[in-house]
Amino acid sequence: MKKRILCILSLLFMIVFSLEAQSDVTFKTICKKQVSVGEQFQVSYELNGDGKDFRSPNFTNFEIIGGPFSSTSSSVQIINGSVSRTNTQTYSFHLRAIKEGNFTIPQASITVDKKRITSEPCEINVVASSNGNSSYSSNTSNNNSTQVGIGNKEVFLEAVPNKRKVYLGEQIVLTYRLFYTIPISQVSVSKAPSYSGFWTKDVTDNNGSLQQSSIIKDGQQYYVSTIQEVVLFPQKSGKLTVDPLDITCIAQIRQQRNRSRGYDPFEDFFGDVLGTSYTNVKKEIKSQPFEIEVLPLPAANKPDSFKGAVGQYTFTSKIDKSELNVNDAFTLTLTVSGKGNIELLELPKPVFPPDFEVYDPKITSSVKDNALGISGSKKAEYIVIPRVSGDFTLEEIDFSYFNPTLDKYETLRSEEYQIKVNKTEGNSGRAEIYTPGQADIKYLGSDIQHINTSNNKLSITGMYFFLSTTYIIIICLMVVIFVTAFIIYKRVKKFNKNQVLVRNKQATKVAKKRLTNAHNFLKGNNQNKFYEEFSQALWGYISDKLNIVRSQLSMETVKEMMLSKDVNEEIVNEFIDLLHNCEFARFAPGDPSKKMDELYQKGIEIITKAEKILK
Repeated sequence: MKKRILCILSLLFMIVFSLEAQSDVTFKTICKKQVSVGEQFQVSYELNGDGKDFRSPNFTNFEIIGGPFSSTSSSVQIINGSVSRTNTQTYSFHLRAIKEGNFTIPQASITVDKKRITSEPCEINVVASSNGNSSYSSNTSNNNSTQVGIGNKEVFLEAVPNKRKVYLGEQIVLTYRLFYTIPISQVSVSKAPSYSGFWTKDVTDNNGSLQQSSIIKDGQQYYVSTIQEVVLFPQKSGKLTVDPLDITCIAQIRQQRNRSRGYDPFEDFFGDVLGTSYTNVKKEIKSQPFEIEVLPLPAANKPDSFKGAVGQYTFTSKIDKSELNVNDAFTLTLTVSGKGNIELLELPKPVFPPDFEVYDPKITSSVKDNALGISGSKKAEYIVIPRVSGDFTLEEIDFSYFNPTLDKYETLRSEEYQIKVNKTEGNSGRAEIYTPGQADIKYLGSDIQHINTSNNKLSITGMYFFLSTTYIIIICLMVVIFVTAFIIYKRVKKFNKNQVLVRNKQATKVAKKRLTNAHNFLKGNNQNKFYEEFSQALWGYISDKLNIVRSQLSMETVKEMMLSKDVNEEIVNEFIDLLHNCEFARFAPGDPSKKMDELYQKGIEIITKAEKILK
């Protein structure tokens, strides 16, 4: 071990004092000459020197799956005591051929020693696919590395329902879980199922980030993240099919090295640090379709009060007073609580005496949804006003539901209430006769006074306010205030309707708030929270500024939209590199605090530059 360390130190010493100049700088293109339609392949641009400000070509007629992915490698040669070093920068793109023909990929360019150099164009012949299916093929960024493809056992999506055989209206909790053995990022739903025949509600609660755990499946250790959780309520009986959920993600895959140039201790020691052993590939994944068998509700022993409720429930009722005066009001409250489709639940309707005035009920729902399903309560409040005195009875109210756990109907019954309505003092001077029905109530005697028919003269005495100077000034001020308030209201309403403009105006404010939170996590050396908040600040800012839906955000769409807004290409490349570095900085070795501080300062600088152009 000591000899190996001494050898490495000796090599470093010789490099410092004996390093010679390199040969001329070259910038070459590496790509396949022939691919088939649907095939994925790689185009790389290799520079044997130190360059900056790389500008990619326009890949017309090809679909960009990922890139540019940059990597740096170096090699040292010692010949007769003379030491020479070679630095190699590689920029790679993953493409897919989409149509037949002969196509030319234009030149890429990069700046070396303040001089702009270009690569040679690349001609590719796209032929018809032999089997009609897309295949994966890739070149490597140099001649000594080969890329490992992504298999279905490394990343796959699984749909897991908690039940496959249910009754009509019974809830099913469907969980989509992503299994993976390699690092992934930028997970988004590309196509959701239609859920034909089901009433659905999304109960996903992952706060926009993947919460991963570890599990052993088929003898292999996987990381598992919940992508989506949906509660399904079948609306018809029979066999119903749930279609697949389509998602896309970026997978980071490792490259294996073939040593064609002999043993290189620096390459083995620094290979992973320099980023030459990994690359990113866009992966499209589908869950498996499956069937749910829905049984019809039994017709036997179905109660007349059954209105379609399925689940497990409780039923209660209460009144706030049982003795009151005529024309006073009391409240009858009916509450159904339990587990089931609370939002579609139909509450029973009470029957009141004909001489009670009843207002439409106030319906309120309290719903809880999580990975265990939907539960909660639904309440109806009736305001009732007795118009006549007497003793009345509010009969019992039945609520029926089907319990799938017990496979039977159950009926719950409320209490019976006795209501005593007393005469009021204002009615004691009248002769009142009660017969059933409000139309038969009669009053004896005269309770309306005659109009005064005498000739009385009226005159104005003292000062009057109407039409005075003060009155007119106040009226004019009120009109001005009203018109001003109306104009302001219209402008605010018009502004709020334009959600794109609202999001654009608030983008910087929201980004600053998230960056402040990230800075607090930086001070506390909370690495995971810092990267999560910092990533949300960048993606949220660009989503609001460019009006891109979060589920459609990707490196390609961000770059395309920023360029369309006349953002300087150098700023765009810096922004894309910052997003890429944020995704994988936490996995890179080195001082975490230093990396977080550099990313934070770079994020403030890039957002400030972008804000000056995207205002």
